[in-house]
Amino acid sequence: MPIEIVCKIKFAEEDAKPKEKEAGDEQSLLGAAQGAAVPRDLATFASTSTLHGLGRACGPGPHGLRRTLWALALLTSMAAFLYQAAGLARGYLTRPHLVAMDPAAPAPVAGFPAVTLCNINRFRHSALSDADIFHLANLTGLPPKDRDGHRAAGLRYPEPDMVDILNRTGHQLADMLKSCNFSGHHCSASNFSVVYTRYGKCYTFNADPQSSLPSRAGGMGSGLEIMLDIQQEEYLPIWRETNETSFEAGIRVQIHSQEEPPYIHQLGFGVSPGFQTFVSCQEQRLTYLPQPWGNCRTESELREPELQGYSAYSVSACRLRCEKEAVLQRCHCRMVHMPGNETICPPNIYIECADHTLDSLGGGSEGPCFCPTPCNLTRYGKEISMVKIPNRGSARYLARKYNRNETYIRENFLVLDVFFEALTSEAMEQRAAYGLSALLGDLGGQMGLFIGASILTLLEILDYIYEVSWDRLKRVWRRPKTPLRTSTGGISTLGLQELKEQSPCPSRGRAEGGGASSLLPNHHHHPHGPPGGLFEDFAC
Repeated sequence: MPIEIVCKIKFAEEDAKPKEKEAGDEQSLLGAAQGAAVPRDLATFASTSTLHGLGRACGPGPHGLRRTLWALALLTSMAAFLYQAAGLARGYLTRPHLVAMDPAAPAPVAGFPAVTLCNINRFRHSALSDADIFHLANLTGLPPKDRDGHRAAGLRYPEPDMVDILNRTGHQLADMLKSCNFSGHHCSASNFSVVYTRYGKCYTFNADPQSSLPSRAGGMGSGLEIMLDIQQEEYLPIWRETNETSFEAGIRVQIHSQEEPPYIHQLGFGVSPGFQTFVSCQEQRLTYLPQPWGNCRTESELREPELQGYSAYSVSACRLRCEKEAVLQRCHCRMVHMPGNETICPPNIYIECADHTLDSLGGGSEGPCFCPTPCNLTRYGKEISMVKIPNRGSARYLARKYNRNETYIRENFLVLDVFFEALTSEAMEQRAAYGLSALLGDLGGQMGLFIGASILTLLEILDYIYEVSWDRLKRVWRRPKTPLRTSTGGISTLGLQELKEQSPCPSRGRAEGGGASSLLPNHHHHPHGPPGGLFEDFAC
């Protein structure tokens, strides 16, 4: 008859209290990092979550039609919110902006802009020598001055100096300027600075940024008023057309800031002889947005390498630098109006280097020359009007005064009047139409409308997901070992085989016919076994 040993183990009271305390710590929030806390199920989380409708759709309770309807309502609201949120995100990523225009308060004094003017005719015909005509044949297309033609091939002309040719043959301001007044004060050619452009030798009034002239009032008579003789008798005759041939008569004018070099062949406007042209200016201070809303050049980038030959960055200076690099790459020289110390291109390749190379430059962001607009820019808006001069009464007077006939006065004289409309500046600023704060506000409104959620609700969901995920990871990492004994309510049932395996006694050889069993051997006497074997098995 098998014998089963039943052992009853009773824990002392002081030993049971710490175990109960440990079990309570494992379920507490502070003990989650020390013990394996049991994660909440979905029903428990849904019943305590602040997400509207989640407790009614997934909380504890029987499943039925009511819960199904709540689940459909929750999913529909969630889909509507996600659709609205995607539209808001797309609108934000387009980086929309708007332009705000604010008139500034009148100032007692305003800095007068720089005024650059060029005669459309580049060379005076009477000032060209035979050597000049020979060297400028590609530019002017003129035949030799003398009937005998140019010198023989054996007698070569000296190498041309383009700067010297422009200085000698260009229109001289002292000859063109007949009268000059600025804010009621007399001015002269000495108040103008020489500057070279695509039109050759030009002149800039108020060019020094360190000592710019102020304007103390607006309206006519408070700015620059000059009378010019464009000298049409000095215009080059047209024998054959070239890329530089001009059919116009008059001057080109550009009004710009002192920090910006003239780019008159693209930004200038024409003034015709026989008219008095009024140019009413207004200072405009423009502020553009940097990336990601726009492509303007920020103040930090403006201080990063400055353009060679210019004290400050501007779009005109950048374009001139790009043109210079293109000409250097093609012709290994530069044109007169380009900054630098490189060799100036000779006249015979002037057109080739200018036209074929500059036409290849692009103005967009994809072209080889991309010049971003500075984020802060001063520009001058213009309103142009004109009246005819001279009138019948003044034609004879001007003819006597300048020792010319009336026809010459009508065909060559012009008056240019540049003034401020008012001593006020106009501020135009680009502003972000839809910023991050507006996006967050709209998203919060959509969340509250459709699902009744907030940032803390999202944190609740993320915390629950983390809790469940962390519990599953710990189960994978720490797989529980198979227990050797089973305990229930303080009563343990041990088999004899387990006792033998855990016994510190040395195992002895089994008697013949004795097999492994969890039961004690029967009471039959083993004739070959040693006496007392049963007692030893039980004792050990």
